[in-house]
Amino acid sequence: MLTAGVDLAAESAGTALAIVEWSYAGAALRELHLGVEDAQIVQAAPRVTKLGIDCAFGRPDEFVNFVSAHAAGERESTGVDGGKAWRRTLAYRATDRDIRERTGRWPLSVSTDRLGLTAMRCAGLLARLDDSGVTVDRAGEGDVVEVYPGATLRQWGFAMTAYRTQSESRARLLEEIEAAAPWLDMAGYGDAMVASADAFDAVIAALAARSSATGRSTQPPPELRGRARREGWIALPIGEIDLLRVDH
Repeated sequence: MLTAGVDLAAESAGTALAIVEWSYAGAALRELHLGVEDAQIVQAAPRVTKLGIDCAFGRPDEFVNFVSAHAAGERESTGVDGGKAWRRTLAYRATDRDIRERTGRWPLSVSTDRLGLTAMRCAGLLARLDDSGVTVDRAGEGDVVEVYPGATLRQWGFAMTAYRTQSESRARLLEEIEAAAPWLDMAGYGDAMVASADAFDAVIAALAARSSATGRSTQPPPELRGRARREGWIALPIGEIDLLRVDH
């Protein structure tokens, strides 16, 4: 089995792609690319069982409804009051609330934070993947799944303070991961992961994709599946990192 992970940014300069090969003996990081364009991701997708992308696949239903109604001047139909509680319903998706309950922290808001331009690129990427024959389901039931490397690391119990901003923290974190998963061969890419937070997160995204591919990640409950197919759903690994070795 191959899984891939993408740390997506608004431009190729901040985008990384990792491909991990899985076997009975363990796993090995086979490819790690920086400065990745959409075409490279689309080309890699058919080769892998699951592609994990670190970016919101959609926006909150309430936000979409508000923007549409606001543009049409239909204030009454959106229940606008401008208050904090009302704004939060527009800021966070159902999956963001799920992540908050599981990890104690909110993901960045796709509708109000710094993810907007990246989410626009992601929408185009998902369309290109769909056009190429890759099955795209925003709830994660197809060939592509939304992942969140930071929450994944936290779920596995790793100390991740400042790993996005400090190479020393990434070096320490990489050592902890290799100690917890000695069957995971970074194949000489460790220095690249330490040098680049984007590369590091792409590898974690590929590991999270493995959790999804083997059925060991969170899924939307039945009553939220329709919403998840519009908003997206973050697949958070269930269990410790060592379970990645198990196929079923």
